[in-house]
Amino acid sequence: MKKYFLIVAMAALILGGCTLPNQQQTQQPEQPQQPQQPLPPVNPPVPEQPPVQPVPQPPKFANIDWTATVQPMLAKMLKSDGVQSGSVLLVDSVKNSTNGSLQMAKATDALRNALANNTTFQVVPADQVSSAKQSLGLSPDDSLASVSKAIGLANIVKAQYVLYSTVSGDVKAPTMSMRLITAPSGEIVWSGRGAVQN
Repeated sequence: MKKYFLIVAMAALILGGCTLPNQQQTQQPEQPQQPQQPLPPVNPPVPEQPPVQPVPQPPKFANIDWTATVQPMLAKMLKSDGVQSGSVLLVDSVKNSTNGSLQMAKATDALRNALANNTTFQVVPADQVSSAKQSLGLSPDDSLASVSKAIGLANIVKAQYVLYSTVSGDVKAPTMSMRLITAPSGEIVWSGRGAVQN
């Protein structure tokens, strides 16, 4: 009977799930895996940009009415004493002696246009003046800095007179002066001065 009791006790232990301590297997519950976060992209270092320099603005030219400026003075010059009718006149480029920028080519063109139909002078054509300047080693756009250069140019183009003009003073309210000079002697036959018209 003892044998029987021992078999029943063993069967109960087996059915009860008891196991001996050295045979115990400890299993830990499986933990869910977290999704792997992607690594942030490694950006290459951005080179430091130089400071932005503002673009310089081109000079703003005053809106000048050169024709209205030169016509009253030229009318007086053409009526002045001592001018021989039919003489050849060299119109020198107008010089800028102001404290700013002015469109002097337009001033010179206004002088030439105002003298185009006069009956007192034969004006030396602009292309002939450019050629003469090149023969003196000057660029065609060069405005002659001195009266002596203008007289030298007049002698090359066989002009008896030079009209030498300068714009001076403050660029916001400049004044124009003109001198009619005889080419051989440099004598000033006539001079005039007037405010530049806007």
